[in-house]
Amino acid sequence: MSSITPAHEQLVDRVTADASTWPGIEVNPHRFDGSEFTLGPREIGHVHRFGILDINYPKRLRDALVDEGRTGEHHVVPDSGWTTFRLRTDADVDDARWLLRLSYLYHAATLRRRPEIAAAVGEIDVESELEAMGPSARVREIFDGVLR
Repeated sequence: MSSITPAHEQLVDRVTADASTWPGIEVNPHRFDGSEFTLGPREIGHVHRFGILDINYPKRLRDALVDEGRTGEHHVVPDSGWTTFRLRTDADVDDARWLLRLSYLYHAATLRRRPEIAAAVGEIDVESELEAMGPSARVREIFDGVLR
């Protein structure tokens, strides 16, 4: 496990503060020293105090993001839908937010039919937000299958 530095903690705090404002997101302690972000029954990701952000995607989306170099395979379970992104600099916060928000949008789109989620995320325009994020054609195609 990596050591915790004040710089890592500051970056982690920025990501956590941002994600905590998203509709429907609950932030709770993570068992391995950090915070986890859940949307209804699903964990979209968690961040460790030592600067690692682990994000949950469906395997096909995870493969696209790893192939594009946006994130890496998970540091413990590399063959899963989970990824690992390391927070090292201020510039990494924007990339971390993009990746976490992508997971959030995917899960929001797939959970919209559930009444307990629909109320919280119903006002999010997933298509417009995704367009503004500028994902690759491959990532967009994966979302298109869910948004139809």
